[in-house]
This record gives sequence, C-alpha cells and structure tokens, in this order.
Amino acid sequence: MGMWGRRGRGAVMAGVAVMLIAGCSGGGESSAGAPSTSSSAPPPPKPVTLTLALNNGAADVSPGLPVIATAADGKLTEVKLTNPEGKVVEGKMNPESTQWTNTEPLGYGKTYKLVATATGEDGKPQSKESSFTTVKPRTLTYVSTNPQDGTTIGVGQPLAFYFDEPVADKVAAEKMLEITTEPKVEGAFYWFNKKEVHWRPEKFWKPGTKITMHVKVYGKHVGDGIYGQEDRVITTTVGDEVIHEADGQSHQVITKVNGQVVRTMPTSMGKPADATPTGTYVLMEKHSHMIMDSTTYGLALENGGYRTPVDWAYRMSNSGIFFHSAPWSIGDQGRRNVSHGCLNLSPENAKWVFDNSKQGDVVIVKNSGGPVLESWDGFGDWQVPWAQWVQGNR
Repeated sequence: MGMWGRRGRGAVMAGVAVMLIAGCSGGGESSAGAPSTSSSAPPPPKPVTLTLALNNGAADVSPGLPVIATAADGKLTEVKLTNPEGKVVEGKMNPESTQWTNTEPLGYGKTYKLVATATGEDGKPQSKESSFTTVKPRTLTYVSTNPQDGTTIGVGQPLAFYFDEPVADKVAAEKMLEITTEPKVEGAFYWFNKKEVHWRPEKFWKPGTKITMHVKVYGKHVGDGIYGQEDRVITTTVGDEVIHEADGQSHQVITKVNGQVVRTMPTSMGKPADATPTGTYVLMEKHSHMIMDSTTYGLALENGGYRTPVDWAYRMSNSGIFFHSAPWSIGDQGRRNVSHGCLNLSPENAKWVFDNSKQGDVVIVKNSGGPVLESWDGFGDWQVPWAQWVQGNR
C-alpha cells in the first residue's frame, strides 16, 4: 500500500511538471510569432486598370458628353485628346492623378483621338487609345431671351426663351432651360408656339428677386436632328412693383409703386369701334419718338388707318397698344375714349410714365368695353389661368 502510494504521488508530480512545461513552451511559440511569419507574404503589386469612357469607333457622340480617362491601381501619367487638326483639347487631372476629364467642349461632326498612359502599382506602364466621332446635327438652334442680361425688370415680366428653329421635343428643351431665383420661387413653362416658351411664377414677382436663366443647350438634341448652338447665362433683377390701373369708365390711370398711389393721370382709351382690350398687360419697350403706323397692324390708311408721329411711347402689346403723348386729345382725356386703342396721355404725364416705368411693369385695363387681351399678344401671359399654365401647352 505504501509503495503504491509513493508511485501514485510521483506520477501526479510528473504530470504537473509536464503540464507546466507544455504551458510554458506553448506561450513561447505564440510570442515568438513563428506561425504568422511563415504563412503571410505581402501581395504582389497590381497592374494598372486603364479605362477610357468612349470606346474606339464610337459614333454620334454628343459634344456635351465628358471625355474621361480613369486609372485604377495606378496613376495616369499622360492623357492627350486631339481634334482632327491635331490641336490638343484642354483637360484637367484630379489631384490623385486617377482621372482626367476634358474642360474644353468638343465640336460637332468631328473625329477626336484620345491617348492615355498610366503606370500601375507594379511600376509597369499601360497605354490605350480611342478614336470617336461627334454627332453631326441637321442644323443648330440659338436661344435668345427676354429679359436680357444685366437688366432690371418689373414684377410682371415673364422669362421668355426663343429658339430660332422649331422644337420637336419640348420636354427635353425645358430640361435645358434652368431658372434659379433668390429667394426661391416656384414656376412653370408654357409654350406659345414651337419656337417660344415662357416661364413665370403663379403670381407677380416680389421686388428684389434675383433671377438667373441658364440656357444649357450645347451638345443637346431638341428633336428632328436639331442641336443647341450655344450655352448662355442671363441674370436679371426684379425692381420696384409698378402697377398702372387704367379704367375706361373713370378715364383715369392710377399708378401704384409698391402698393402706394403715386400718380393719377387722365386718359383717353380706344373709341367704341377700336376699344382697348381688357386684361393684364406687361410693358415691353419704349421709344422717345416713333411713327404709329396702322398699316403695320393690317389697317390700311384708306380704311380709317393712320400714320401719326408720337412722343414718349411705351409699348403694351404687339398689336399696337401704347401709352403715349397725345396733345391733340387732352380735351378728351379724363372724359371720353377717342383713340384707336392706345392709352392717350398729356405730354407731361406720358413723359412721367416714360421716365418712371421699366420693362415688365404691369398695366391693368378694365371697363374699356373692349375684348379680352389675348395671351399671345405681347406678354399677355397673365391672361392664362395658373391651372392651365402649369399644363405647359406642349
């Protein structure tokens, strides 16, 4: 029994020693890191992946589309885009030298060559080239505007865009015309014909509003093979609210500036046979002196027409309605309507309107006995109800 007791004790001790040794040696292997150093070699450096956005042989490319070269797992070392004459097209590299984009627009109907070289993480260079051709339009369209750049306008002025070619894709064209305002104003487009579209808010502009019209048509298709000729940026500012309220029964024009009455002027509107149309007009252009010629509106001299020199004329419509000086009708002004449709004023009052009004100021004509002003006559935009306007008339 005693012998067995001694053996058992010795065996236990030996086992503890083995465990301790094993524990120490295991910790030593882990701290030495032998397994990690023997199994994880660094990955080899990668070759560059060079991508050109336009494939070789691409045709009918929009000149407004950016030409891009991109390097992954490396850097671009040289990018050159040349036109058919060999002239280099300007471009810009990003700070990481991983992407190049042209900054100079391309031309229509031209073949360009893009050559790019990049070096990968492995130090090896790679080159690619692409030759592509831009679209050749059937014709180009230029977009003019009213108002023009740098102007101050009245609260009634719509933003008018005039294409010099008919627009087949009106929805696409609207997306090319971007209006930004400060403060922000909601508005909508309305087409008067295939070449003319206007944008306006639901109600008159607020004085002080800053407006920027971005015409972004270059390189873009408006349908039927017609592309935009040139991008433009037009800025304008809304001035004081000036509203002339003209009453055909009281024969008075009451002018309000920012809601305050500043002047009351006797007037004579169109006689019953030539009654002035009723509605909301927008002042368009002014002439210190002009010949009012009815033949330009289709009324011959022998049929009661006229060719009369006038001073201080401010156009209200394309059909020939003006504010103007009419010294010959002073006796009628404030009493009866005797004109061919214009709003006759005394020389002093006509000069005051001439000096104190601007394009886009509003004239509201009522009680004249005339027909309703047509929306397409001058800037008769406010004659179109908002619910109808927002449909776009496309």
